[in-house]
Amino acid sequence: MNLQNTLQQSKNKEVLIEIYGLGYVGFPLSMRLSSSGFQIKGIDSDKNKINRFENNSLIDYELNFHKDFLKSYKSGNLSFSNRPIKTKKNKIGIICVPTPLPTKKISSNKYVKSAIKEFLLCSNQGDLLIIESSLEIGSTEEIRKVIKSMGFKVGENFGLCYCPERIDPLNKKWAIHNIPRVIYCSDDYSFKIAKQIYRYINRAKLVRVSEAKVAEVVKSFENSFRLVNISLVNELALLCDQLGINISEVIQASATKPFGFMPFYSSAGAGGHCIPKDPTLLLNSSKRYGFQFKTIENALQINKFMPEYISKKVNKILMQENLSKSSIVCGLAYKTNMDDMRDSPGFKIIKYLKKLGFDVVGYDPYFKKELKKKYLSENNMNKENPKLFNQLSDKFLKKFSCLIIVQHHRLIQDRINEIYEKSKIPIIYDCQNKLQINHKSHSHLFSLGCF
Repeated sequence: MNLQNTLQQSKNKEVLIEIYGLGYVGFPLSMRLSSSGFQIKGIDSDKNKINRFENNSLIDYELNFHKDFLKSYKSGNLSFSNRPIKTKKNKIGIICVPTPLPTKKISSNKYVKSAIKEFLLCSNQGDLLIIESSLEIGSTEEIRKVIKSMGFKVGENFGLCYCPERIDPLNKKWAIHNIPRVIYCSDDYSFKIAKQIYRYINRAKLVRVSEAKVAEVVKSFENSFRLVNISLVNELALLCDQLGINISEVIQASATKPFGFMPFYSSAGAGGHCIPKDPTLLLNSSKRYGFQFKTIENALQINKFMPEYISKKVNKILMQENLSKSSIVCGLAYKTNMDDMRDSPGFKIIKYLKKLGFDVVGYDPYFKKELKKKYLSENNMNKENPKLFNQLSDKFLKKFSCLIIVQHHRLIQDRINEIYEKSKIPIIYDCQNKLQINHKSHSHLFSLGCF
């Protein structure tokens, strides 16, 4: 078998596609491709997740694809397993497993390498490997060597591509079906096969780059750009706090410039799966090549500092007002209007407030009790085990002195406005500076960058 045969099979949808990692990236890919007529085998090391899927049980963001899931699963186009299978069919492996922040105990590519090894052990000549997981610079070339060690010739009888994922949750204009993608391919046939597959993912809007390192840097740089600008405006908010001026007014006035400026807004810091992880990967990679990426390093430090700063600020306010150290952290998702709570600034604020001796609880309308262990694991808070709720009643509010708004979810905006207007809690601290001052309210409103 060779890559030319695989190209023809991909055109006829006769190729088997194995998708490794059925999370925020892999699951939607599985739905797009299986509902388009490809035979998809979803592979995940989490046996509980596989059992759920086989029992037609979806949770969280998966529910958005419920209709496609049932259609594909019933038709036989979609199946699940913990491990790949050996088959005579040509296969395409798409790697979408998590890339953790590297530590002394774990490398960032640990899960990627493990998934690739599993794929290679069941591969044949003519197969193609596509990596979507974030990678440190130089990782694709290391993977090429691993493939070679298994007896395959990359670019001749085995294809290798790196096509880093791009997802912006809740973006109605740009979604998985129309976001352009950057891709490195080891050869022309691999690129043609990738175009056949991505026709059903994003209409084959693929921007091919010359080297794997280019694609690797692109992925990390995109999110570094966001982190640096978020951190820049947050550091400006800290200055505005000292000056006693409104950061929002500064940004709105700056945004009137019709060129050379892009508005970012103050917050408790960036979280989620991509920030600050991807910038950290770029920073670590730069150090391995003897370069100190000081801009990213400073941005990461500012981002890390924001929850601590807010926690200390709230503590100072309550002491000045002679109020009890009790607070509700409102908004546990890392981003507004969504249920994704990975690496959230809200959880970080809870952690810092606990260190300061606060009676603190977390609130989010998207919080689900059955997913609490998942949320805590995603935020490295299994030991703390904070109290988390999805209701914000008047009776509940009476137990606390302060409401810290980390995210202004649309679902609760009216409720937040009511709490402020009717003075249902003594202190409100708005991390996003979105509440408008109401002089009739007896609640004291404080904002980041407007103190």
